Amino acid sequence: MPAERAEILQAVSSAVLAVTRHLSVREVLQVIVRSAQRLLDARYAALGVPDEEGSFAEFVAEGITDKQWDAIGPLPRQHGMLGAMLREGTPVRLPDLREDPRFEWWPKAHPVMKDFLGVPILDGGQVLGIIFLANKSTPGGFTKDDEDLLTLFAAHAAIALTNARLYERGRELAMLEERNRMARELHDAVTQKLFSLRLTARSAAVMLDSAPDQAAVELERVQRLAGEALSELRAVIVELRPAELDRHGLAETLRKHVRMLDRLHPSLVAFEAGELPPMDSAVEVAVLRVAQESLHNALRHSGAEQVSVRLAYESGRLSLTVQDDGVGFEQGGTRGLGLVSMRDRAESVGGVMTVSSAPGQGTTVRVEVSGCG
Repeated sequence: MPAERAEILQAVSSAVLAVTRHLSVREVLQVIVRSAQRLLDARYAALGVPDEEGSFAEFVAEGITDKQWDAIGPLPRQHGMLGAMLREGTPVRLPDLREDPRFEWWPKAHPVMKDFLGVPILDGGQVLGIIFLANKSTPGGFTKDDEDLLTLFAAHAAIALTNARLYERGRELAMLEERNRMARELHDAVTQKLFSLRLTARSAAVMLDSAPDQAAVELERVQRLAGEALSELRAVIVELRPAELDRHGLAETLRKHVRMLDRLHPSLVAFEAGELPPMDSAVEVAVLRVAQESLHNALRHSGAEQVSVRLAYESGRLSLTVQDDGVGFEQGGTRGLGLVSMRDRAESVGGVMTVSSAPGQGTTVRVEVSGCG
């Protein structure tokens, strides 16, 4: 089958090229899934990378729209056929998935999948993930040649995935090294200025009665040193952005965070995001931190059954909305929800934060930042 081998080499080269372009692991997974779907002419294709909590750290699919994903709900767990493949680590080819005893159930909105082909992505004896295809476009379902082809493809995909993980790990180590460097700079620069500021303030206090003119000069110096220290501190804080933002961007970083919270908490946590333009680093950090704090409040204090997070960009304005159906609270009271620090974060990048809540009516936190695109 020389023609098919040429196709698979071309498909694999796309995955390898994704790695050489320094894309994230998720982007490499997407390239692999799209390549497999085209290679074997399947209606649906997916790739899942398991985590240690019975779910999937990554799960990407082709053939399913965003609207369908929202209707399907949370990521699949390691049960049914997916769980069996992870445990057994062997290929599975079926004329009708639903008739296999290992199949359990699908969510209500899940598309119907009949003919099925799945193979593990192996690194030695370790299952890195599983890739599966369903509903072959041509009649007759998947063949033994298809199985052999996908198995060969999965072996190359394992190399691409391992390389991508090594690349991301290298970036994490580089980021850690850079953070240590910035911590040293913070100590050498800002800490020294704060020390000088303290001594100058003491000197001004001593001279306040005996030499008020000199004290005024010293107080001016205090003001200047404080301003310089604040500027340097802000610059360092902006640089200390989460590594995920560099790898995935704001939308995908927040999506992964929401996905993790949805698995860990009984509340249903949903995420929605439109297409976002490139944004200033400080804006990404501020919006991410406000979202994380809002989610923490909703999941720990509100008793909400459902929490939604929405990112949108319209008319040059970025908006973040975190809404829950929890107990709410009486606005104007003193509450330890970090609202002041959240509002300060939003305002530090020129944004405006509003909080709407009432007892029994849930809470909505909204941040808007203009001029992001």
